[in-house]
Amino acid sequence: MSIKLSKNLENIPPSATVTMTQLARDLKNQGKDVVSLSAGEPDFDTPDHIKMAAIEAIERGETKYTAVDGIDELKEAIIRKFQKDNNLTFLKENISVAPGGKPIIYNAMIATLNHGDEVIIPAPYWVSYPDIVKLAGGTPVIIKTSEESDFKISASDLEKNITENTKWLILNSPSNPTGEVYSRSELKSLAGVLKKYPNVYILSDDIYEHLVYGELTKFSTISEVESSIAERTLTMNGVSKAYSMTGWRIGYCAGPKKIIDAMRKLQSQSTSNPSSISQWAAVEALNGKKDFLKGWLLSFEERRDRVVEMINSANGLTCLKPKGAFYVYPSCQKIIGKKTVEGNVISNDEDFAMNLLKYKSVGVVHGAAFGLSPYFRISYATSMQKLETACNRIIEFCDDLE
Repeated sequence: MSIKLSKNLENIPPSATVTMTQLARDLKNQGKDVVSLSAGEPDFDTPDHIKMAAIEAIERGETKYTAVDGIDELKEAIIRKFQKDNNLTFLKENISVAPGGKPIIYNAMIATLNHGDEVIIPAPYWVSYPDIVKLAGGTPVIIKTSEESDFKISASDLEKNITENTKWLILNSPSNPTGEVYSRSELKSLAGVLKKYPNVYILSDDIYEHLVYGELTKFSTISEVESSIAERTLTMNGVSKAYSMTGWRIGYCAGPKKIIDAMRKLQSQSTSNPSSISQWAAVEALNGKKDFLKGWLLSFEERRDRVVEMINSANGLTCLKPKGAFYVYPSCQKIIGKKTVEGNVISNDEDFAMNLLKYKSVGVVHGAAFGLSPYFRISYATSMQKLETACNRIIEFCDDLE
């Protein structure tokens, strides 16, 4: 019997970050001394007061179905968060909670895109953006950036790519994979273009909001900077990165009621509600103390500085120092064309990543997966000891190339 799959799914690859993480995990299970720098999750444990809130929820019997897109208590906590952190005001009807940040984006695209609709995505991008757009029947329009622009698009870049078919702009700051952060003035400039095109919606992915470094680096979200586009902006966030709750699977967003209603309808026919226990943990994460975050930020900043220093000392590699998230995005341009000790040619960044895993047991994600080569992504959300071990192996790998 011939099994036919969805045509929309045929050209969609598995997530590259998940694939590389699993590949490293498989090698580790075989007894290899692998250091994986491919997963985008903090190595810190979920804070105790958040875990305790989940335990208390279980003991209270909060183990049943909830409202499809989140309990009122969590929506109220999200409203307070947006007001306090971003000076944005919403009602509960403007809030949606889903089992992770990825379903928020998926729901938004599936609920709004029709065949022929275009979604502008700056590259490098988080690996799932263009594939989710394709699954929804839309067309990704990729704007490639460069190191010279700190991997950020300009107002002129944006305007040149807007057409009558443009439905969305997806903007991610701090960025996965580069860690770069759009300043308030840069967002203001982009918003100035968007004001001319009232039919374009904006999805602002703020999942790394609380992970910015340096006294001069301040986080801003685009609808806060320009209130006139707030009514067509979907601002998304979650508890996974800032609170080290990746496995709890809670993402949330705020935006136009019509889009939120459509996302709710879609979620009612797919995943239904997020885990009730995770929702109560998220309530505590948003409402509770955040004193742990300062120490985490200092650790991340120290790791970033050390990784950037070590990668820049490697033959053929260069690396910018980003201002946020927990990633660096080094260039391996000068490595392309070199050969391994067995004579394998490094033809592109995927070759670099695969051979690095093969010869030195270090897992990274190749830049092509993020839409911009020849680069690779390192997640420094692991211990300093592991990072130094991995970076020393990367240096050795580069030294061994001919």
